[in-house]
Amino acid sequence: MFRVRPHRGATILAFGILGLVVCQLFGVAAWVMGNEDLTAMDRGYMDPSGRDLTKAGRILGIVATTITLIWIAIVVVVFLFAALAGGR
Repeated sequence: MFRVRPHRGATILAFGILGLVVCQLFGVAAWVMGNEDLTAMDRGYMDPSGRDLTKAGRILGIVATTITLIWIAIVVVVFLFAALAGGR
């Protein structure tokens, strides 16, 4: 019998929160780590007791990343309109 790895649910949740509040790169990390950990839990390689924390952190990471991508798209559109209006 093998030992399962301990879950990182609290870390992933903290990264998800930090991704929303401080730095969006934490959101990407929470999303990636959450996906990896949930897969490991499904396969029986990781302690499943942290599944809820991991899911919550992953969702916050997805939200933080999506908000960041929306803001980047808005900035690009604004700069494009400014460049087109300034060229006349």
